[in-house]
Amino acid sequence: MVKKNNSYEKLIQADNLPCHIAIIMDGNGRWAHKRLLPRTMGHRAGMNTLKEIVRACSDLGIKILTVYAFSTENWKRPWEEVDYLMKLLVEFLRKEINELNQNQVRIKVLGNYNSLPLVCQAEIEDAINTTNNNSGLLFNIALNYGSRQEILGAVKNLAQQIASGEINPDMISEESISRQLYTKDIPDPDLLIRTAGEMRISNFLLWQIAYTELWITECLWPEFTKDDLLHAIWDYQQRDRRFGGLNSERQDEINA
Repeated sequence: MVKKNNSYEKLIQADNLPCHIAIIMDGNGRWAHKRLLPRTMGHRAGMNTLKEIVRACSDLGIKILTVYAFSTENWKRPWEEVDYLMKLLVEFLRKEINELNQNQVRIKVLGNYNSLPLVCQAEIEDAINTTNNNSGLLFNIALNYGSRQEILGAVKNLAQQIASGEINPDMISEESISRQLYTKDIPDPDLLIRTAGEMRISNFLLWQIAYTELWITECLWPEFTKDDLLHAIWDYQQRDRRFGGLNSERQDEINA
């Protein structure tokens, strides 16, 4: 668990940035409840935070940002809230696409967005096509996304390839499974940030975060700032990522 501190901008090592940051944006409803506002106003405040964090990642030189915008489980929410979220998505893409494009941000959607309302699908397609050739930050928006469903789809695709004789079971590897996921050709996240203090993954990138560093903050998403992002990056830079192995000092002790 981490708490806010003073500015971390001067502490960040520019040559040791995480390549890929993923964020579970949690706490919009609680933010609104604290202010006696409807949940929809929390989502709108969260959208404003997202704008700032995308801009900050782009300015910092982060290569990939993936945000959990709408899960397959979110359909269980009241219809009015789901409808508002869909309209907010359209508004975000329409208002921000020019700035994103000017800043060379490339938009990709993870998930089955063909199940979203037609107006959402049209805006998504336009945003993807408009930014497709950009060379800056890759901005992945997870929409109608569920990691178990993603993995299930990968298994079914491989099973079909076996049934058709394209491959045999011995040819299946971690790499072949990864190539069937929405994130194919994208490096796994280095850092996963979750706001609002919840200690769970919520069906997000389960395959991809096997060795991702986790950073949890009590800060509600609408209150999350660039300095919170920098704090998370600074904390990431203090960690020793061993990927199941030993650090050099410990290895030297064993070999001595």
